[in-house]
Amino acid sequence: MVFGLVTSASAATESSAGTVEDTKLEAFFRRYLDEYFRQQPSDATGLGDHRFDAKLEDISAESRAKWIERTRRALADLPRVVDHARLFRAGLVDYEIFKHELEKALWLNENTRPFEEDPRTYTNYINGSVYVLLTQSTLPKETNLTHAIARMRQIPRLVATARKTLTHPPRSVLETALVQNHGSIAFFEKEIFELAGETSQKDVLKKAAEDVVACLKDYQEFLEKVVRPRANGPWRLGKEKFAKKLELELDAGLTADQVLAAAEADFIRLERELYLTARQLWGRYYPLVPLPPDNMAGHRATIRLVSKAVEKEHGRPEDLIRDARATVERIRRFIRDRKILRLPDPDRCQVIEMPEFKRGNSTAYMDSAPPLDAAAQSFYAVSPPPKDWDAARVQSLLEEYNRHMLQVLTIHEAYPGHYVQLEYANRNPSLIRRVLGSGVYIEGWAVYCEQMMLDQGYGDGDLALRLMQLKFQLRTVINSILDHKMHCSEMTDEEALSLLVDQGYQSEGEARLKIIRAKQSSCQLSTYYVGRTAMCRLRESIQTEMGDKFDLARYHEAVLDLGSVPVKYLPELVRERLIGLR
Repeated sequence: MVFGLVTSASAATESSAGTVEDTKLEAFFRRYLDEYFRQQPSDATGLGDHRFDAKLEDISAESRAKWIERTRRALADLPRVVDHARLFRAGLVDYEIFKHELEKALWLNENTRPFEEDPRTYTNYINGSVYVLLTQSTLPKETNLTHAIARMRQIPRLVATARKTLTHPPRSVLETALVQNHGSIAFFEKEIFELAGETSQKDVLKKAAEDVVACLKDYQEFLEKVVRPRANGPWRLGKEKFAKKLELELDAGLTADQVLAAAEADFIRLERELYLTARQLWGRYYPLVPLPPDNMAGHRATIRLVSKAVEKEHGRPEDLIRDARATVERIRRFIRDRKILRLPDPDRCQVIEMPEFKRGNSTAYMDSAPPLDAAAQSFYAVSPPPKDWDAARVQSLLEEYNRHMLQVLTIHEAYPGHYVQLEYANRNPSLIRRVLGSGVYIEGWAVYCEQMMLDQGYGDGDLALRLMQLKFQLRTVINSILDHKMHCSEMTDEEALSLLVDQGYQSEGEARLKIIRAKQSSCQLSTYYVGRTAMCRLRESIQTEMGDKFDLARYHEAVLDLGSVPVKYLPELVRERLIGLR
């Protein structure tokens, strides 16, 4: 009896201590965010904190040094303020997430120079900080317009800093920045008035916009005439930096070499699956033509020819947005009918045409509701062919995103992919998890959903749809291979193009965009493959362990309820929710 009483008292003491330390951690993170948001107000707006919506960053070298000092001080103070050994397990995960993000930020500051070498860095400050106010803030429209105008008046200061700071960007990065700045000019000439609608501040907005347009046109000339001649900076990270950055970005307990080896092995498996699917479709599309020989060259010819035939099944460019909306409705109905998971209620996802200034590297993306303003809208943005494209480029885009691939893309970006997952994440009680989401988890969940939905019967066994899903999955594997080889070897654009087109079965236009993206976003392309692999292994492990008691919807919701945590924590945390510690 005495032993029992002592044990109970001890447990109560430990519980109390854990509660105290968890409270300390949240309070410490809130103080950190307050300082962060004061110094970087457009990031605050993007995350849904609207206290600083009328301000824009001071992005001078002196100010950015203060950002780094803030990060370094927080990393030093964290273990002094919070005793991580006394945290509950959930709090300890949060602690480790926060600590890792601080360490990553310091490494990136010491090893990359985006303000000096990447003019795209300034795009978010120039127009992204205004765009988000007019599309995702839940404050009254006139308040958002007042804040937008205040920010627009500060844009010339940011452009002046860019002109002073930019040195020798890589040529590929500069070319994308030039396209995006054209989009920024168009945004302030036209799109901003469409977003503003009828307003009593129309005249003030018009004057502010005219000043910004004049400033950005001068900036365009500066980029073209001053920066372009010296745009000879290297874009390759090199093997050592790539390996370290990848480990920090993934936070999955994997090395760069391990990721490459796994991806190359999966490439062989996936190409085999593609061939088996394409072979079954051969008679549908080529009924009078003999199947190519049963060897590697014949297999690849089969995949390529069937893919080309499937790609002809596409809509018209003017119907792309309408087709995307119809696809959304069809997928949502399937999720409800087959009890895949509970969909967000209310649904706050809109399908929109991608703003011009955000175009350049992708056909679609998800702009999720900010985690600190969860009542805001999310946007599934789809990019129709630009008006200045010739007929051949338009046709290539429509074939790449044919009616089958558009369904796979919508599963990935919206339902039950990014939109659904991030809506769940925004409800997580942990402030740290809401703000510091893992990109590997986020992309891994979306790629997992592509195959899972078809496995559960979406598409009624349509082999053309399965072929496109496998092709999309192969793309994630090749993304990881391309990411590594572009930055760790001397892979040329021609070699990369061959990998993407000849072995990845991508169109040349899509492949060339991917090469540009690989040069501009080192390590991000690997997140899809690593995240999907982690998600699939987790599902296999939990389902095997639970046997007949495994319920798909309950499993999916257990994964989503955790928030966007690094994938290395998932096996333990999901098992605890569904099975209990053993």
